[in-house]
Amino acid sequence: MTATDRSLELINTAAQAAADKLAHDVIAYDVSDVLSITDAFLLASAPNDRQVRAIVDEIEERLQKELGAKPVRREGDRESRWILLDYVDIVVHVQHSEERVFYALERLWKDCPELELPADAKATRGKAEEHAKLQAAEVADEPAGEW
Repeated sequence: MTATDRSLELINTAAQAAADKLAHDVIAYDVSDVLSITDAFLLASAPNDRQVRAIVDEIEERLQKELGAKPVRREGDRESRWILLDYVDIVVHVQHSEERVFYALERLWKDCPELELPADAKATRGKAEEHAKLQAAEVADEPAGEW
């Protein structure tokens, strides 16, 4: 069994929306062979809670506007550290970068086939690591001052 055409359409639209809002490390897996509840997972992350919310809002808006799809469930809004959008055919996980590293969903689904995504979404790979290095460099460059 493989992901349906509808699932692939949803995944590609959601991935593009995430990339447009500067998500990091967007990746999708076809989980249809191992799960009966959904066809595919989309994973994306962001370095702060506000951006996590912005990515989720953009995905929801685009899927509704372009494909007439609404999530049947949305979880994790309160803290905005990990928001899950369940569209039945696909499940979207947008995580704060720290949660992404801690929970490592890629490790759980590494045996599932990776789905082809739009070029903009593929270009997000490695952005979390790049952002972390920039943040570390900024902290190292700050002068140690007295309070």
